[in-house]
Amino acid sequence: MDELGSLHIVAVFIGGAVGGAARFAVSGFIERLTGAGFPWGTLAVNVSGSPLVGALAALFITEVAAGSHALPWTLMVIGILGSYTTVSSFSLQTLVLARGGRPAAALANVLASLGLCLAAAAAGFWLLGGFA
Repeated sequence: MDELGSLHIVAVFIGGAVGGAARFAVSGFIERLTGAGFPWGTLAVNVSGSPLVGALAALFITEVAAGSHALPWTLMVIGILGSYTTVSSFSLQTLVLARGGRPAAALANVLASLGLCLAAAAAGFWLLGGFA
């Protein structure tokens, strides 16, 4: 592996640690406030991470496609935000709701997560001129 590849691995490692710790803190805080009846913590981290992903995409999209700014993209998007936001927790919590006899809550989680995260990512992208 070349030096740049090694730097990318280190960036993912550091970013993943930061994002994972932030997810644990934010999700736990939200769930302590709201209780365990609905996965509000996971929804909060996914929705709050989505505009950041959109904004970074607007900032870096041409540079990343051209191969520059790849290390900051790797650190921030793949490392930090990839670890902060989580499809696996969302999927498991939705399954638990559905299997626990709460299909309406499971469907609400899917619709809220998809709709809010998509809207938030688009807003972040738009705010930094991504749709100009």
